[in-house]
Amino acid sequence: MDKLWLIIRREYINKVRNRTFVIMTFVSPLIFIGVILLIGWLTSINSSETRQVALLDQSASGYGQLFEDNSDFEYQRLDNVELENAIAISESDGNYALIHLTDDDQNKVKATIYSNDSPSTSFINSMEEKLSKKATENNLVEKGVDLQDLEDARVKAKVTLQTYSGVVSSKASSWVKIALGGAAGYLLMMFIIIYGNMVMRSVIEEKTNRIVEIIVSSVKPIYLMLGKITGTSLAGITQFAIWVILGFILIMVGSAVFGVEAFQNPANQEMVSQAQNMDEMQLIVNDIMQLPLATMIICFFVYFIGGYFLYAAIYTAIGAAVDSETDTQQFMLPVILPLMLAIYVGFFSVMDNPNGTVAVIFSYIPLTSPIVMLMRIPFGEITWWQLTLSILLLYTSIIFVAYLAAKIYRIGILMYGKKTNWKELYKWLKY
Repeated sequence: MDKLWLIIRREYINKVRNRTFVIMTFVSPLIFIGVILLIGWLTSINSSETRQVALLDQSASGYGQLFEDNSDFEYQRLDNVELENAIAISESDGNYALIHLTDDDQNKVKATIYSNDSPSTSFINSMEEKLSKKATENNLVEKGVDLQDLEDARVKAKVTLQTYSGVVSSKASSWVKIALGGAAGYLLMMFIIIYGNMVMRSVIEEKTNRIVEIIVSSVKPIYLMLGKITGTSLAGITQFAIWVILGFILIMVGSAVFGVEAFQNPANQEMVSQAQNMDEMQLIVNDIMQLPLATMIICFFVYFIGGYFLYAAIYTAIGAAVDSETDTQQFMLPVILPLMLAIYVGFFSVMDNPNGTVAVIFSYIPLTSPIVMLMRIPFGEITWWQLTLSILLLYTSIIFVAYLAAKIYRIGILMYGKKTNWKELYKWLKY
């Protein structure tokens, strides 16, 4: 065990003293914050642009009056011109689009958009909403309905969410759970890919430099493999902790200098503005407090460590089996595929039905359980035996995979100049 500790210490110190590691540790948060600011700035420029839209209204009911200039669109009204001329005028003026309004055979409004580009979905939806509302009102008036009476009678229903035990939650509670679960799963996937590749490159480098021949003369390959995985993971956790601290400090400084708006995603501004109501904000805070936070934190570290060690063992075996990073491509698909599958299952099955058959099965499979189970936990209703079984399967599989990886590592680390394939790896497992 003393030799294992020495290897862990050596791997950790080598990683944290590496110039690239040090630079990326302190530069990455700056790049990340800079990208957020750049996206916010570019989006604000894009959204501040006023688009010119030509409007040819040939409808009997004058639907063109519905379109008024605003900060997003400015309408150029074309009167007493034919459609062909309107298209030519709009195209020569470089307009965003031409809207042509007519009546169909049933005297209902018919709208056509002419444009060389694909108009945005929000533009089309807004247009359809305006025309549909006006056409519906015209129908009601024709049937003798007083629109003012209809408006006075309109009632806006408000749905309140409450558990059987009486706990009231907000309509945004599902989004809060999706955000926390998705962030945890995505973070784990990125950690596995980044630091798994780091372990693999480290193995290839030592194999190429023939340093490993000296090391394995005094220590068992299994200890060398476990020490490399553990040392690299500790270096990764150190880097991750520094990123979190630096990121928090930079966001606070950036908010004070550029304002909070610079860090807001414009796509979420509507949702944020809706949540400005104090009662709704209080409900969201209550939703967060009602989450199984202790279980989430404990399970995050358990699955974080388990998931990393499981995949790191595979990355180590791949690194030992090849002579260069180029040769690793043929072995990477079986590694990346379960991670991608877990993310897709998490976002499309877990978010829709966290206790569905697909979500439950994938939260037991060791290669996908770290990500899928982390996404399920915020939704609750996971029994203790489900968690125990999932963790037990994960850590048992680590022992099994590490055993197989060690057999490949023991032979592959001293094998040079030979292209390894799946058939060769299978032979190594039987030695």
